[in-house]
Amino acid sequence: MRVALFTTCLVDGMVPDVGRACVTLLERLGVDLDVPAAQTCCGQMHVNTGYPRVALPLVRQYAATFAPYDAVVVPSGSCAGSVRHQHADLARRSGDADLLAAVEAVAAKTYELSELLVDVLGVTDVGAYYPHRVTYHPTCHSLRVLRVGDRPLRLLRAVEGLQLVHLPRADSCCGFGGTFALKNADTSVAMGSDKARHVVESGAEVLVAGDNSCLMHVGGLLSRQRSGIRVLHLADVLASTESTSGAGVTT
Repeated sequence: MRVALFTTCLVDGMVPDVGRACVTLLERLGVDLDVPAAQTCCGQMHVNTGYPRVALPLVRQYAATFAPYDAVVVPSGSCAGSVRHQHADLARRSGDADLLAAVEAVAAKTYELSELLVDVLGVTDVGAYYPHRVTYHPTCHSLRVLRVGDRPLRLLRAVEGLQLVHLPRADSCCGFGGTFALKNADTSVAMGSDKARHVVESGAEVLVAGDNSCLMHVGGLLSRQRSGIRVLHLADVLASTESTSGAGVTT
């Protein structure tokens, strides 16, 4: 099975280590992995800010780039949700029947990281070692759009040395919401501060999530509080071994 990694804009531009962690993890599991150079943005930010026509060329590019692969893995519930739920709507509204067929075919084989690992590869123990106290934040898109359920938790519970602790009010939004954080800054900060407080209350050393946008938002607030709590993408933890278990950003 040939699998393509869709890195996403945030990973490509701001947290490339997450992309490298995905490659390390999947190659360790024997996946025939490719990172297509022709990939671009999924177009979510354009759609969400009212520019669907600008997003349409990006949708076309996504469908064309990933059509040759058996599966596409995305280290972001937000971007995977856009591909699975927004792309077909844009193609349908364009009136291009061929594009709609291409988009639906690629969307059907696009998976968020935990979905690919658990549902497609059939693994929960990926051979990781991370001896730290960890709590998990289920991001809104992974929780409510993709409905990944307990897949990330099953993967974390199988990591050797990891102690998974409960996050109070885990299903509450962190307040990032893309441009919501810019247009409604006070509300966004208030929501993020609530999430940060719950992370501190959990007693965790590390906050893990499947979306870098949420980690950046909550991590920034934890940093300003000098909490000492690190934030890490799920891929970073799952790629960790004894020699790399100290990885992560201290906030």
